[in-house]
Amino acid sequence: MLGSFFCYNHGMAKNSLLKRIGVSGFNQPKRTPNHPTKSHVVVAKSGDQVKTIRYGQQGVSGAGSNPKTAKQKARRKSFKARHAQNIAKGKMSAAYWANKSKW
Repeated sequence: MLGSFFCYNHGMAKNSLLKRIGVSGFNQPKRTPNHPTKSHVVVAKSGDQVKTIRYGQQGVSGAGSNPKTAKQKARRKSFKARHAQNIAKGKMSAAYWANKSKW
């Protein structure tokens, strides 16, 4: 009986975290236009590990996922090369989410 009570509270804590951050679910990135420095937030979940990750510079218009000019293509390529090791770490790194949603 006590074990089920703990699981119930643990689940409620996770749901309150999602609600407090304002995201729709785990691994669902969201723009944060009112945050002073970071442009996106995600509550990342990998197995039992849960982590709030804020990433991206506020107010930067970059190459994005569909670059048109040679300069934008070079920026995108440089970002991916510079952060390749961190992107490879997976869902629990900010670089992974920046690569997925911004670049």
